Amino acid sequence: MNDPITLNGITLVAAPVRRQEEILTPQALDFLAQLHKAFDGRRAELMQTRQLNRARIANGSDPKFRPETAFIRDDASWQVAPIAPGLEDRRVEITGPTDRKMAINALNSGAKVWLADLEDSSTPTWSNVINGQLNLRAVLDRTIDFTSPEGKEYKLTGQKLTDLPTIVVRPRGWHLPEKNLLVAGKPISGALVDFGLHFFHNAQRLISQGRGPYFYLPKIENHLEARLWNDVFVLAQDLVGIPQGTIRATVLIETITAAFEMEEILYELREHASGLNAGRWDYIFSIIKNFRSRGPRFVLPDRSLVTMTAPFMRSYTEQLVRACHRRGAMAIGGMAAFIPNRKDEAVNTVALEKVRADKTREANDGFDGSWVAHPDLVPVAREVFDAVLGQNPNQRERTREDVTPDDKELLNIAGTEGKITEAGIRNNIEVGIRYMEAWLRGNGAVAIHNLMEDAATAEISRSQIWQWIQQAAITDTGELISRSWVEDMTEEEFEKLSRFEGDRFEDAREIFEACALREDFPTFLTVQAYNRYLREAKSLEAATR
Repeated sequence: MNDPITLNGITLVAAPVRRQEEILTPQALDFLAQLHKAFDGRRAELMQTRQLNRARIANGSDPKFRPETAFIRDDASWQVAPIAPGLEDRRVEITGPTDRKMAINALNSGAKVWLADLEDSSTPTWSNVINGQLNLRAVLDRTIDFTSPEGKEYKLTGQKLTDLPTIVVRPRGWHLPEKNLLVAGKPISGALVDFGLHFFHNAQRLISQGRGPYFYLPKIENHLEARLWNDVFVLAQDLVGIPQGTIRATVLIETITAAFEMEEILYELREHASGLNAGRWDYIFSIIKNFRSRGPRFVLPDRSLVTMTAPFMRSYTEQLVRACHRRGAMAIGGMAAFIPNRKDEAVNTVALEKVRADKTREANDGFDGSWVAHPDLVPVAREVFDAVLGQNPNQRERTREDVTPDDKELLNIAGTEGKITEAGIRNNIEVGIRYMEAWLRGNGAVAIHNLMEDAATAEISRSQIWQWIQQAAITDTGELISRSWVEDMTEEEFEKLSRFEGDRFEDAREIFEACALREDFPTFLTVQAYNRYLREAKSLEAATR
């Protein structure tokens, strides 16, 4: 029997996880409580603002550059903070969750940066939340290792922290609560939990080893949300007693509204800003979500056809590079999601050429680096950026003054070439269900058809289907995409799945259908899945009492 435990004003309601007391120390919990008290009210207000902004867009008001912040864009004098140690060269960044095997592989990959992901590629089960923090600390203490069931051993190869990729941690977004930690019965923000525990335990460890506490900030929708993060940083540094400006943050521009405020976001974070990242998959999802009821102008073709050469994506990336380099910040490109198949050279050859072309476009556009999802892609991306950068660590001197900020082109969705196909619908169904099945078993990053799928790509899959049904879209063969037709296809695709003992496919299908086939549109797929996880955890604990 596990009763809730309250310490320093925070109540833990989850069943205990081994070694959690090493992370949830009284001092760490007091730190989280202070962050929660200072900022949760503002966070809640900003989440309400998101809903109001979505309603305006749904009612026909297109986003535009904000006239009230024009003074920030027009002032050419301000710059972000100087580059922090370990962030001078970011030509290849590898992303992935913080489990032991993935962490070691990422840190041994030869990349310049490891995005230690506590967000889209990590299921926020209580076990994952605690073990992710334990693993981050173990990396810094050089005590991390892993032995596979087959007996293969994994260990860090670098002799010291500065021999390894620079660690940049991505906490959860502002919208996600951590319902296992309560203050006065109210959940703490998942963002503050992930940020706060890593910062509290590891900031001094990082500084003493020649690095610093660096973060990727996801799902930001406007400059006020960036301002909130900046205020969190200021208080956190004061509470821990490290100099202001020690933290560095790279913001993912992965919402359509943030794309209209890129310079403003950098301005709000300027004492802590490192750069912006073109988070392509969430960006596509954001466009579908915000404009899902606005008619044919905003209906995209098959997911596989929405590439970075589409006019609206081209405008987004070029304007991002301009905004960053104008302000002395780094511009980091998007994810190469391909997962090499060492048993199929033909597939690899075709896919690697696509990756090479994608990274070449980014390097030539002025990006300072880019993301990959697999260690085998590190050499490909590095070779491309080496050819452009040479001995230079970045190309911030390319200010891209040839690019004109254009709010209309950011919304040129209709210029995307391609059709909707039955194969594309079926792929969305399969990916959505298979991803959610893995998520429910605690795995937030899943290889499907040689692509690394995470929450963002699953969101595209389900939201496209919802939009296609609601907008009565037509396939390339003239078929009306109706709810009943998609329901039939869902049944057919479900029957094709390879089942195994303990799988969660029935539950995954239920969540997917609730988010893709019903009249209402849940804002985030993962919120639905997280609530199910919590219900199941409570039921399991009740059964053991």
